[in-house]
Amino acid sequence: MVSENDLESALDKVRLDAAGPVAGVFGPGSVTWRIDREAAVFLGAGRALLLQLAHPWVAAAIAEHSTTLVDPVGRFHRTFDVVFAMVFGSLDRALLSARQLHRRHTMIVGEMPESVGPFAAGSRYCANDIPSLRWVHATLVGSALMAHDLILPPLVVEERERYWAESRTYGALFGLTGDDLPADWAGFAAYTAKMMQSETLTVSPAAREIAAQILGGARPWLRPPRWYRALTAKMLPERLRAGFGLAIDERDARSADTALRWIRRIYPKLPDRLRYASPYHEAQARLRGEPQPDWMTRGLNRLWIGRPQMDVRGKG
Repeated sequence: MVSENDLESALDKVRLDAAGPVAGVFGPGSVTWRIDREAAVFLGAGRALLLQLAHPWVAAAIAEHSTTLVDPVGRFHRTFDVVFAMVFGSLDRALLSARQLHRRHTMIVGEMPESVGPFAAGSRYCANDIPSLRWVHATLVGSALMAHDLILPPLVVEERERYWAESRTYGALFGLTGDDLPADWAGFAAYTAKMMQSETLTVSPAAREIAAQILGGARPWLRPPRWYRALTAKMLPERLRAGFGLAIDERDARSADTALRWIRRIYPKLPDRLRYASPYHEAQARLRGEPQPDWMTRGLNRLWIGRPQMDVRGKG
């Protein structure tokens, strides 16, 4: 488990390696900013969620402790609030977010209601468990890059190594140390490939139910379009796709392929205001010394993170 002391030790290293108090953990010269600013990475959000649900402990924790189904918009905002604060927030904001996430995770404990894969009924789970955190971290890192490379020129080998090196720092915000994560991109790829084939990822009934409600639309007006559901399914390994009951027919495949063709054609031509996530624009305003982002960024922030400004929140 990641204890509070473990987290603080990891955050000490983050602070030493950070781009700066204003630039935050990564800063404008990082590959992480270059990837995570792209709104296109949302194309991988469904994949990341389903891969997390495929871990029985994560699925049980979400089923028993999350408000995903009763408050899907709030859950979306809270998730992106944490991610964007870690990536684009000031250094203080990123560290605060890491501490808040750890405290929230300490309350997410329970027992498996039934045996799933290698996890026996009654076995204990905790959201601050290192193997579970490592997998959640991997789904976020891998899915963001996969979505980026679907739409934009793929990273070259050197850029991938830089991205993974920065992702290890991102992992430290979860309390993960260098010993908890692969040393390089090849190691990360090997780890994810092994996990995809392992019984550790077994789709439980709870995971199937959550996925069905989310992809089917937890609210009628929140139902993802057909092409997005098909694209999400195509981004999963066949074994897990079958586990979630996500069959893809010819019509589904065509809708996903057509959507990708149009997105690849239109997306690079979008104005920066629409192409880049608003927390990135807020970070740029902060670097320019502006006391707050402009009205458009504040408005778009409400869509992404549920509030007008990322770097304004009470200490805790």
